[in-house]
Amino acid sequence: MLQIEWHSTVNQDFQEQLKLIIGHSLYESETPGAAFAVHINGQPSLETSVGYQDIKREVLLPNDAKFYIYSITKSIIATAALSLVNQGQLELDVPVQPYLPNFSVDTSVTLRQLLSHTSGLVDYGETSTYGDAVKATPSFPWSVEAFLDFAKTQGLRFTPGKGWAYSNIGYLVLRCVLEAVTGLSIQQLLQKVIFKPLSLQETFVPNTLYDVRELTPGYSDFFSENQLQDVTRFYHPGWVAHSVIVSTAPELALMMDALFTGKLLNPLVFEQMLCPVHILGKHPLLNLLGYGMGLFLGIDSPYGTVGGHVGEGPGYSVAAFHFPNLAGSRVTLAALANRERHDFGLQLVFKMVRKLMKIQIKS
Repeated sequence: MLQIEWHSTVNQDFQEQLKLIIGHSLYESETPGAAFAVHINGQPSLETSVGYQDIKREVLLPNDAKFYIYSITKSIIATAALSLVNQGQLELDVPVQPYLPNFSVDTSVTLRQLLSHTSGLVDYGETSTYGDAVKATPSFPWSVEAFLDFAKTQGLRFTPGKGWAYSNIGYLVLRCVLEAVTGLSIQQLLQKVIFKPLSLQETFVPNTLYDVRELTPGYSDFFSENQLQDVTRFYHPGWVAHSVIVSTAPELALMMDALFTGKLLNPLVFEQMLCPVHILGKHPLLNLLGYGMGLFLGIDSPYGTVGGHVGEGPGYSVAAFHFPNLAGSRVTLAALANRERHDFGLQLVFKMVRKLMKIQIKS
């Protein structure tokens, strides 16, 4: 493998080449813009953007544009949960039912099972009940109680620990556990254990449409077939049951890099986060795809065990991943695009990976 000697900042020539590659992808996918950031060996090396905020392509997308990071939020919530494990406030393999007086399941569910999607709790994302409700009242989401009631009516998909199924409801239950244990809202907890220690200025958990008034426009045809709409003024963040974080490419890359470089969790606890509890199978980009606790894992890849998460929902496609051995360096990449397309954020991340593998930056 080519050994790259990285400069503290990626050189201008490389930036322009990368912008051309990303710009071509945006053009092909009819996506207005994307912001991305690169950390190399623990240091920010590139923070830039390509394209536009708006579908008319009149306003350039700033480097610090704000996006919903959607399910990458799970990685951040998982990090907060494991910080409580590290402090002795929670245990991974003890039932969480005592913290949930208003929500019970027939068989005990543990923290580890919630984190790893092995709880058996249902998901709502692919159901017509949920989809129809979002379309009917996009500005008025279900309450936490309504989401939990939905889960109760569906029952468990399998005995906890005996299967794997991605579950947003599982992470809502996790959120409820964390709030019960700490006495803090999920917003306050994440601010305390992650956002404030990392000095993040633009990253937060919104509660209302007013909170997200500065989001970069995000385009989707979910609400009007064959017509792209900016969803930011009417799609309420409460439709993401476990909560959703707003962040920028630079701050998202910083969070993910801090997690993988030992700035947020005890190494022994973090190692468990990286242990695959389920193998999902072959993946065109991540090789053999697994899931740990709050992280998708690319197992046996040319770059070591790659870890991170994707996020998709109305208006945005995003991804953030850490590569432990990318041409001899530890590299964290974040890409955020302002149109909803399956795995588009992940595709942008790997376009950056392939470009980084081809160059040698002299110190």
